[in-house]
Amino acid sequence: MTHVLVIDDEPQILWALRAGLERSGFRVSTATTGEEGLDTLAAEHPDLLVLDLALPGLDGFEVCRQLREWSRIPTIVLSVRAEGADKIRALNLGADDYLTKPFNMEELVARIQAVLRRTAATPDEDIPFLEAGDLRVDLTRRAVTLAGREVHLTPTEYDLLRILIRSRGSVMTHQQLIQRIWGPDSTEDPSSLRVHIARLRNKIEADPTHPRYIRTEPRLGYRFRTT
Repeated sequence: MTHVLVIDDEPQILWALRAGLERSGFRVSTATTGEEGLDTLAAEHPDLLVLDLALPGLDGFEVCRQLREWSRIPTIVLSVRAEGADKIRALNLGADDYLTKPFNMEELVARIQAVLRRTAATPDEDIPFLEAGDLRVDLTRRAVTLAGREVHLTPTEYDLLRILIRSRGSVMTHQQLIQRIWGPDSTEDPSSLRVHIARLRNKIEADPTHPRYIRTEPRLGYRFRTT
């Protein structure tokens, strides 16, 4: 049975989440502070974390930051904060998804299942290639073909594609991509990243103005979709 830890300081939210998740077949543990949540994570090793941002003491951002120093547990942020800046910060700190309160329990369960499917997949280092529609990427030979024809990518374009594929289904923020491509001290900005994404789309998308594979998440970043 999949074990979910919920960290939230609102008793009614905790009750609703526990009841809804247990009805959906999950085992549920709860914590009401960031400190208690980190202790529970270390002691119980749950399969997934649902994390509120507005916690007493350590807030959700700090919990996520500390957690990512030693764990890759799938994490869904559940917050009343709908601002783009908060979403970007949470994703940059390692959250896998972000859902705004008030929420629909069916949507939360669907997102949990989707995140678990993504994170349970075999790491791409062990997968020789990825196929999506007419696109085939050979991750061992660094070869890309579209409808059987070889696609010539620059090193930066290939690295972008590889990183997006490895995080397929999840949002990669502008800052995450910039740091992964050009390093943590890079002075590149999102406008430069957009140029490289546009060039990559021109090479792998049948219609770059309506991309099938590399989807834009407004104000956040990009997501690679295989379907």
